[in-house]
Amino acid sequence: MTALGIDIGGSSVKVGLVDRTGNILARHSAPTTDNLSSFKAALRALLAKLDGQLHDLDGIGFGCRGIIHHESTLVERLPGAAHFLEGSRLSDLVVDARHADVPVRADNDARAALAGELAFGAARDCSNALMLTLGTGVGGAVLVEGSILRGARGVGGHVGHLTMEPDGPLCVCGNRGCLETYFSARAMEAEVLAGLHRGVASSLEEILKGSSPLCCEDIFNAAANGDRLALVVRDRAVRYLGAALAGLVHAFDPQRIILGGQIIRAGATIIEPLRKELTWRTLCLLGEEVPIVTAGVADQSGVVGAAALVFRP
Repeated sequence: MTALGIDIGGSSVKVGLVDRTGNILARHSAPTTDNLSSFKAALRALLAKLDGQLHDLDGIGFGCRGIIHHESTLVERLPGAAHFLEGSRLSDLVVDARHADVPVRADNDARAALAGELAFGAARDCSNALMLTLGTGVGGAVLVEGSILRGARGVGGHVGHLTMEPDGPLCVCGNRGCLETYFSARAMEAEVLAGLHRGVASSLEEILKGSSPLCCEDIFNAAANGDRLALVVRDRAVRYLGAALAGLVHAFDPQRIILGGQIIRAGATIIEPLRKELTWRTLCLLGEEVPIVTAGVADQSGVVGAAALVFRP
């Protein structure tokens, strides 16, 4: 009793065979290509590596950035990397004579992550929850009375595109001042680089002299060690995220907030200031703190969440 999970990201596509307990039985990945024909070829090559194990599947699940119609698996909008998938049905990429009767599910990658938390992780006992995936952008998903919110047009849960500043920076979605233009790895890395370019003293300058690029984890570590530039960047970003979460908490009243994505590797250096920011903004009306927890599904590849769309659509 297994499902095939496929996660399509901006930099890589991952496939994995997942059992009903959330264990990954096999997993492979390849770089995301820049056109549809080469993408299909790369996906076929990945599936060939699992060929002997793709029998008696319960189903196939896709997690993918963008606006994905969960029933038809149609990629309706996908700006940025992998935009060539717009207009394609993800089910058409995998269904052949051997799997013609296998159900195929698909959804936005953040909703897939929440499905994984519902099936195997931090949302198993929840009927109302918020999930944010914090990385190069900000993904989001909302659980309302036991059902994942999709909305009238499939855009429900895209919390990274909450407007924080009406005249703020342009966002990839076409709006200005979205949350992810203030709180995301790209946004914080860009702000640090701008500060260094202006001549602001910082220990982070040493990282730029090395062979490794500056990453968000470096910023949070430097902030924890008292670096002034890193502290200013971190605290500003956390204020924006805390303000966004406060609005979401007042709108949806979740039992808990679940955080996933690469930024969460920073641990307490982000969780604690975020918890303080959220609490002072919401305690008066709610009367208690809303728990902020990290994702219970340890897999960062996305294949467990994609497979969970089969086990818990």
